[in-house]
This record gives sequence, structure tokens and C-alpha cells, in this order.
Amino acid sequence: METGGLFFTGLVCLCLLHSASSASGFNYADALAKSILFFEGQRSGKLPADQRVTWRGDSALSDGSSCNVDLVGGYYDAGDNIKFGLPMAFTTTMLAWSIIEFGDLMQGQGQLGHAEDALRWGTDYLLKAATAAPDTLYVQVADPYQDHRCWERPEDMDTPRNVYKVTSQNPGSDVAAETAAGLAAASIVFKNSDPAYSSKLLRTATQVFDFANKYRGSYSDSLSSVACPFYCSYSGYNDELLWGASWLHQASQDVSYMSYIESNGHTLGAENDDYSFSWDDKRVGTKILLSKGFLQNKIGVLQLYKAHSDNYICSLVPGTSSFQAQYTPGGLLYKEGDSNLQYVTSASFLLLTYAKYLNSNGGSVACGPTKVNAANLISIAKKQVDYILGNNPARMSYMVGFGGRYPQRVHHRGSSLPSVHANPGRIGCDGGFRYLYSAAANPNVLVGAVVGGPDGQDNFADDRNNYQQSEPATYINAPMVGALAFFAGTPM
Repeated sequence: METGGLFFTGLVCLCLLHSASSASGFNYADALAKSILFFEGQRSGKLPADQRVTWRGDSALSDGSSCNVDLVGGYYDAGDNIKFGLPMAFTTTMLAWSIIEFGDLMQGQGQLGHAEDALRWGTDYLLKAATAAPDTLYVQVADPYQDHRCWERPEDMDTPRNVYKVTSQNPGSDVAAETAAGLAAASIVFKNSDPAYSSKLLRTATQVFDFANKYRGSYSDSLSSVACPFYCSYSGYNDELLWGASWLHQASQDVSYMSYIESNGHTLGAENDDYSFSWDDKRVGTKILLSKGFLQNKIGVLQLYKAHSDNYICSLVPGTSSFQAQYTPGGLLYKEGDSNLQYVTSASFLLLTYAKYLNSNGGSVACGPTKVNAANLISIAKKQVDYILGNNPARMSYMVGFGGRYPQRVHHRGSSLPSVHANPGRIGCDGGFRYLYSAAANPNVLVGAVVGGPDGQDNFADDRNNYQQSEPATYINAPMVGALAFFAGTPM
């Protein structure tokens, strides 16, 4: 993710010739396939023989070597060449949750295997980061300031690949607990298909959570010079501790985690309402997840989480007494200007997941005098997904490669520079800037990438320098995978 730095005010005008999809009849199965394919364009490390994004090549093959650890692999979070642990772990958790809730629908579309491959690419890396040394978690590779001074393909990187870690002396409970959540959630996904791998994931998740809980502190404090302003943990670490414990309970059914939730929920924010869900703030997601235990298994102590989940849901429903969300004139949920679609995809996923939980027992949500049911939640989520796919005032898809009209100048180094296969000669740090500032379309289509999206008035500048709107990110796509699986596999 870019923060500050490269930006200029001369916006390149949209110059796209094809019309977008109609307001209805989107090919959700195609969008689902592309949303998963995107992750192959973000891969770091040695690419596998079945790599489908063929304009990419191997990159960062010596990551971790300066510290005698193997940190090859994982994902570049967005349009740069850095591996940030907090958003990567959240991406992993959300890919796993998408598969847990809607994997059967992915299977019906022939996409479950690809989704699991995307998940495993993340968990393989997190396992390395978590097990390289006792009471240590490696949480970042590359100096972000040095990386942002260059515009070069990941295959050509010559910027410092510094390695950053949290330890018992310099803790990072937020990134560690999110890593535990991702590993635990993934252990559920692989429990039947690869039980040995699942057990390893759960065992490591337990160890990492214990580390997060025992040595408390924010990684933003321990690594402020390189974590901020890129991925500061603005919400602190309490939300991740409750989130991590919740996923460990889901994965292990160990009663000690339920006891932890009961004993620590109040101090960790269980009763604090928040109205966004992101790589930083997990409070709403935790409440939705824990409400499942009340709705489906009648666990009485979790009724609190159902009540607070209802508060969140009601905040999104126009016309109710609890409504407080902001929507653009075109109907898009709007939280903030930078990468707004991350909040849209995560909210859409939560709406659909909560609708599933409500349907499991015929439940509903009371928004003051207004009763809101699962069908209402699905309708709200569908409007958001359809907006992203092209049913919006600009009549353009904000998923690259989907529909006839989509962003051409995506803020993404590998996509904007000639492929190493088309131009094998090295393009150095400064040599790439002419591509950054070019008005030409990106030579490599980053298929499936959901960009940051339009502003609060539905305006979008297809400008490579406008990273706030034109940069994709793994954590935008991950919840979108689950939402698209729902609409691809559910007759509407």
C-alpha cells in the first residue's frame, strides 16, 4: 500500500471504449474465478509449474537470508514489492473464512481447488514466519521507504530486503494474534483434505496466540519506523486477541478458548460497537463469528455478540432507526477515500455470512421497530457487489479484467511495467518511473484485482498515480471471494 510519496494532481481522463455489464445478469462465476486468479499475480517467491498468471516470474528468492531464515514466498500486499505481515495474515484469515462458509459453492463452480491453493500460498509463508525461532514472529520483509523510492518489477528488485520481527522484548500482539487467526481458520479448511497439514497449522496457531497473549504490545510501537504510516495498528491489539481466540475455539473446540473469551471479552472490546471491518479492526468480524455459536448452538454466553452484531447490521440498513452508514449517490457504502472498496467487500461478506447464520434458525434482526431478515441482508450485499462489477454511475467494473470497461492504469508495479518475459532486460529502480507516469494502459492485465474504487461522489480517476483509487490489495479481494462464491452458487 502506498502512503504519501508518489502522487500528482494531473488526473488522466478515462478513455475506455466498451460499455459495462448491464445492471443485472452479471456472470458471478466468472468474477469468482478472476477474484481468485488475482492472488497468483501477487505471489512472491518461486512460482509453481501450474502458475496461470504467466507474465509474472520468480522474485525475492533470498528473502530472510540476511538473518539465516527462509522467508521466501507469501504475497505482496498491494502494488508494491513489500511483504507486510498484518495485512497478509488478515488476507489469509478472510480467504479461509470465505472457504469455510462458501467453499461448497466454490466447489460447484470448479474453483475450490484454486481458492485452497491461494490460501495455502499464504499459510505456507506464515508457518515459516512463525516457526523460524522461539518467541519470534517475522512480520515484514523489505524497507518500505526504499521500496517506494523505486518503480520496478518484483523480478528486478534491488532494494533492501530487510527483515523485521516481533519478539518477547519487542512484542506485536496484533500481528501475532492475526497470524494465529489465519492459521487456525485455515486448519479448518484443510482438516479433511490434508489432516497432517491442518494439525500443523492449528498447533502453530496455538503457539503464536500464546506468544501474542503473553507478551502484550502493539507492533506499531515496536516497529513504528517501518510499520507506520503503512499498516499502523490504529485499533490496538485487543481486537486481534479476541479475534484470534475466537478462531482457535472454532478450529479446536477447546473449552479453554471459550473461557478466555468469557473472561476477557469485556476488556478486549466485546461491548464496543464499531462499524467497519478491516485488516486493522476486527471487532465487527469477531462479533459476527461468535454470534454463530449462539444462533446455531444456543451458547448462551454468546448472545451478547449476537446483539452487537445486530447493531452493526442495523447501521447498514437505510430507513431503520439505527441507520448510520454513508452511501454514495450511486449506492456504494462509503467509509473513507483511501481504498474504500476494502470496507465494501468486507461488509458484503459479513452481511452474507450473517444471513447464513440467521437462516440456520430462522432468526432475524430487530432494528428498532423494523424487522430485518436474511433476504434483506443478501439484497444489501448484492447491491454492493453489483456496484463493484459495473452497476454504478460510471458504468465501469472496478474488477480488472471483468466486463468490457475496467481500470486500465492500475497502480501496480508488475502490471504497469513490461513483463520479464516480453522484456527480459533489467529495468532498474529509476528506469521504471516513465511507466508510472505514462498515460498508456498497463501492458499486463492484473485479472481479478479489485482496485481502491471511487470517491464519495462516485467519481473515479483511472490514473496510475492516484493510488488511493487505483491500487489493488489482497485484503480487498479476500472477502470478495466469499461474496462472489455466494452469488455464483445461489439462484437469485
